[in-house]
Amino acid sequence: MITNIIIADDHKLVREGLKNLIEKNLQMKVVGEASDGHAAVQLAQQLKPHLVIMDISMPGLGGIDATRKILTTLPKTKIVALSMHDDEQFVLESLKAGASGYLLKDCAFDELSQAITDVMTGKTFLCCQVNQYIIKSYVARVSQYETAFSVLTPREREVLQMITEGNATKSIAVTLEVSIKTVETHRQQIMQKLNLHSIAELTKYAIRSGITVP
Repeated sequence: MITNIIIADDHKLVREGLKNLIEKNLQMKVVGEASDGHAAVQLAQQLKPHLVIMDISMPGLGGIDATRKILTTLPKTKIVALSMHDDEQFVLESLKAGASGYLLKDCAFDELSQAITDVMTGKTFLCCQVNQYIIKSYVARVSQYETAFSVLTPREREVLQMITEGNATKSIAVTLEVSIKTVETHRQQIMQKLNLHSIAELTKYAIRSGITVP
């Protein structure tokens, strides 16, 4: 089956470049072009394409709002967002609006065919640069939060694991070759550092943190 596509971008050269690339594939056909968001919505409602390549930044009506409008009446149409921005906010807002893919303009020609193939088979596509940015952004956010691996010493993590695996204080002391009082001190420090107040809370935390396997 031929995939009918609309290209919405306010730059004619971009539209022409994308069209030439798409039409090299016998299974894809550009059936319309739009230079602004309003025209993209009208054209989509008229032609009912399988897919719209949607520039995020266009005059009159932006690509994110145009995406919402199109999917309100044509929920089966796939949208691939096209943008100069790799900012996480643009990516997330595009996906929230219903876009199935996100491409940066400087990588569109290399990854466009794969993006179209993926979204037409029900997958979500993020171009390579966006994927890398999102991962780095996520890691940066996560690193701001204290975890068992950042606040507990290796010995405290060891004690935590043994506690949440059901070992009694005396058994832990024997295994680690320390006194019962030392184990109790470790337990108190662990609870204080993690702001937890029972063995049940410790167990749930250890499982979530990957210290203990459920």
